[in-house]
Amino acid sequence: MVKAAGIILAIMLGGCAGSYPPAPGMSSDTRSNNYVIGPGDMLNVVVWHNTDLTQSLPVRPDGKISMPLVTDMMAAGKTPTQLARDIEKTLSKFIQDPNVTVVVTGFTGLYDNQIRVIGQATKPQTLQYNAHMTVLDVMISVGGMTDFAAGNRATIVRRVKGKEEQFSVRLDDLMNGGDISANVPMQPGDILIIPESYF
Repeated sequence: MVKAAGIILAIMLGGCAGSYPPAPGMSSDTRSNNYVIGPGDMLNVVVWHNTDLTQSLPVRPDGKISMPLVTDMMAAGKTPTQLARDIEKTLSKFIQDPNVTVVVTGFTGLYDNQIRVIGQATKPQTLQYNAHMTVLDVMISVGGMTDFAAGNRATIVRRVKGKEEQFSVRLDDLMNGGDISANVPMQPGDILIIPESYF
């Protein structure tokens, strides 16, 4: 009786998973591909001909950085070039014509630009979104699926026009069957959910 109830529940849940529309084949994301600094990033700030000011520093959780002559400057939400120009502007009060370069050496990125993978991935984790990233790229980064994954019942939760929507993806067909048509583009902020198989 209990076993039969479990099978019925699994069939019902399987039917629910199929009710999501398939993930779009073409990305509608129009955001710039320029990297935007986020909390947790590591920056190498080089001030030309001023080795005392050249620093390797983290972006704090509040999104700011501090270095000699520059305290509590907001870095999160800016590109490395924008941050370099802002640092130059502050340093120009102390140094004549400063020339600053900002290089991101450790990437975390803004929360909205991350992709989260949960459930039956081999290594569930948060990934930094990269331009033209696909679900196959994501699966390679997390080491594939566990033996208990129900890959064809996986879904992507995505924010579309300010509202969360859920789309189905066919990870089994892609990873085990080699069906490249199941390789769909990812978007910044996506959550990939890989459920557990009931059998």
